[in-house]
Amino acid sequence: MQLYISPSMRQVTVFPGKGVREFIKVKVTSRRLSCKMLIYSLLFLTFLLRFIFVLTAMDTIEGETRCSSLGCIGKRLDPRMWRLDSVRVPEEIYQVLEEAKIQEAMPRADVPQTLEAFVAEMKSNRSDARTFALRLKAMVSLMEQKTRVAKIQEYLYRHVASSSIPKPLHCLALRLAQEHSTNAGARLQLPAPERVPALVDPGLHHFVLASDNVLAAAVVAASLVANAFRPAAVVLHVITDRKTYAPMQAWFSLHPLAPAVVEVKALHHFDWFARGRVPVMEAMERDRAARSQFRGGSSAIVANVSEKPIVVAAKLQALSPKYHSVMNHIRIHLPELFPSLTKIVFLDDDVVVQADLSPLWDIDLQGNVNGAVETCRGADKFVMSKRLKNYLNFSHPFISENFDPHECAWAYGMNVFDLDAWRKTNISVTYYHWLQKNLESDLSLWQLGTLPPGLIAFHGHVHAIDPYWHMLGLGYQENTTVADAEKAAVIHFNGRAKPWLDIAFPEMRPLWTKYLDFSDKFIRACNIRA
Repeated sequence: MQLYISPSMRQVTVFPGKGVREFIKVKVTSRRLSCKMLIYSLLFLTFLLRFIFVLTAMDTIEGETRCSSLGCIGKRLDPRMWRLDSVRVPEEIYQVLEEAKIQEAMPRADVPQTLEAFVAEMKSNRSDARTFALRLKAMVSLMEQKTRVAKIQEYLYRHVASSSIPKPLHCLALRLAQEHSTNAGARLQLPAPERVPALVDPGLHHFVLASDNVLAAAVVAASLVANAFRPAAVVLHVITDRKTYAPMQAWFSLHPLAPAVVEVKALHHFDWFARGRVPVMEAMERDRAARSQFRGGSSAIVANVSEKPIVVAAKLQALSPKYHSVMNHIRIHLPELFPSLTKIVFLDDDVVVQADLSPLWDIDLQGNVNGAVETCRGADKFVMSKRLKNYLNFSHPFISENFDPHECAWAYGMNVFDLDAWRKTNISVTYYHWLQKNLESDLSLWQLGTLPPGLIAFHGHVHAIDPYWHMLGLGYQENTTVADAEKAAVIHFNGRAKPWLDIAFPEMRPLWTKYLDFSDKFIRACNIRA
């Protein structure tokens, strides 16, 4: 065989032996890269890059749990090419965190106190995943403990603040009581003799307010009359206790709201109440005695380290004097207290009236006793999300066998009561019966307030009215805007942050203070400020 190479190095000729003239020609590429080859190479690379991009995009869109595209073939063939280690790292950390639960907690002094300290420590020590997870868990656990302690302290301070009588309110009651004893003008008959027939006139609009807080009652009365289209048709019946009667009478004697009619009576002035035994009041006294030692008092509640802060707050609220007040329970006997009236609107002393309420008398309750706003429907999902399960203990058979946990609850604070329809029922007896059951069950049917037994007693006798008439929640949350609150007919400061306390929400307080005259001599003397 002979081999011939051309001088240009572009052709090699092989002459095989044995006389055969066959030969093989092999062409060799030029030492210079041609333009045509460069273009072909760029086109090939462009196609390859686009192909890789499409596969990657499809894989990203489908996620890690689905694998239907061609891009997943590579994962099946060689997972290491697709960096599955990025998935394994979090799983390893989770495993370490779970294992850390059974280990002893590290000393508090060794735990990073801030995120910056934690990051600096990890960078300087170049720790492995296990150390990273342990230190992270220790730091988060410490922050949770600090947050829990801070929240419980906040709830305790709010409990103390809301349960105490502020000095300005105590001052106001004392000064008015002194005025009542020394000034005949502070002891006027309310109402004036010529207006007494209005107290039983069914053609007028009768409102009932039960309160032992003079300043709060003054705001409710002033806002009610100020917004009434026909003030002369307004009759306000103020019910108070024996100790507050003199200051309350002095205030309304010295601050008349004519042409509206205002009556001030203490409970001992009602013939029905003074005649003898009142079962619900006896049950209330026993309930108050039991709750005074409820779970060992506030100290024991706060000391319980296993309870969530929100549970601690609910138990502290159960100890509030408001919930054992006679003024809070007396509403269940309205038909007996006002035997001549047929229809009334009952107002709590922590509300402000912002519109004329006379249209409430035109609402057809359809044979029901109580016209109230339901609290399971509304734009505010935080406030308007309450059902029976939020108030009653459905783990107890007495409750679970008689009521539906998902049934909508309703609100006290502004209620339209048809007293004629009420007198045909046994609502008051049912209320007393369930108070007894709760006492016999060691206060396990519900924990706080007069609303839970009210929900039971009025069950099946409630007619839902438009939420416009009653906006709730201004005393325990800040989600409601001032603009929204101004649109409601009645706003309710239910909760601890009452508008007469320093813990009131500052943006909402002006809606209440606008009905106080801060130039009044009693207001100024007691240093009550806007």
